[in-house]
Amino acid sequence: MRVLLVEDDEPVAESLRRGLKRYGFEVEWVTTGGAALRHEGPYDVVLLDLGLPDTDGLDVCKALRERGDVPIIVISARSDETDRVVGLELGADDYVSKPFGVREVIARIRAVMRRTRPRTPAGTPDPGPDRYGTRLTIDRKAARVRLDGEEVALAPKEYDLLAFLTEEPGALMSREQIMEAVWDANWFGPTKTLDVHVAALRRKLAGAITIEAVRGVGFRLEIDGDAGTGAGGSDAAS
Repeated sequence: MRVLLVEDDEPVAESLRRGLKRYGFEVEWVTTGGAALRHEGPYDVVLLDLGLPDTDGLDVCKALRERGDVPIIVISARSDETDRVVGLELGADDYVSKPFGVREVIARIRAVMRRTRPRTPAGTPDPGPDRYGTRLTIDRKAARVRLDGEEVALAPKEYDLLAFLTEEPGALMSREQIMEAVWDANWFGPTKTLDVHVAALRRKLAGAITIEAVRGVGFRLEIDGDAGTGAGGSDAAS
C-alpha cells in the first residue's frame, strides 16, 4: 500500500516511516503543503499534518479532496475539537492526535481502507486464517489463534506479539523494533515485560513455534515442523 506522508517534523516522520515500512507500506515523504499538492502519486492514502511551514494543513486537505477521493487521515498536535470537525467537514476520513503510536496509525489506515474500498463481491471465497506449519493457525481478522484446531487463550499483548513475529518467520527482530510495534513508540516502561510475554507464548504454543533469544539483540521466531505460512490452510510462503 502506498502512503503519502505530509509532515515537517523530521523525528516524527522518520519514526512513522520506519514503522510503516516494517509493515509493508511504501512511504513517500514530503515536508510542505506545496510539495504535497505537486506530488503526482499514485498513492492509496494520505497522512497529513496540519502544522505545515508553508500553508495550513486544512487548506491542503480541502485541495486534495477537491482533486479526488483518495483517503486522507489528518495527524496533528491540534487536539481542539473545532479543528477535528473542520478537518472532517473538509473531507478528511479520520483524525489522529499526537502523540500516537505507529500501530494506531496502521489501524486507522486499515479501517479507512475497509470503509472506502469496494466490498468483496458475493461468492468470493474467504481466504481464511494464516497457517504456520502443521499445527498453528492465526485468524488475523478475528484475532484468534488455534493450536491443533483448538483455540488458545492469549492475552491481548501476547496476541499482538505473536502476530508481529509471525509476519516474518525467521527474521531477527530487535527488542526496540518489537517494543515499538507491540507497545508503540510511547512505551516508557521496563522492557522486561517483553521477556514475560515471550515466555508465555513459548509455554502456550510449545511444539508449534520456537522463539529464540539472541543475546544483546532481540528475538527470532521459527515455525516448528513444516515451516510454511499461508492463508486458508495453504503452506505457501507469504
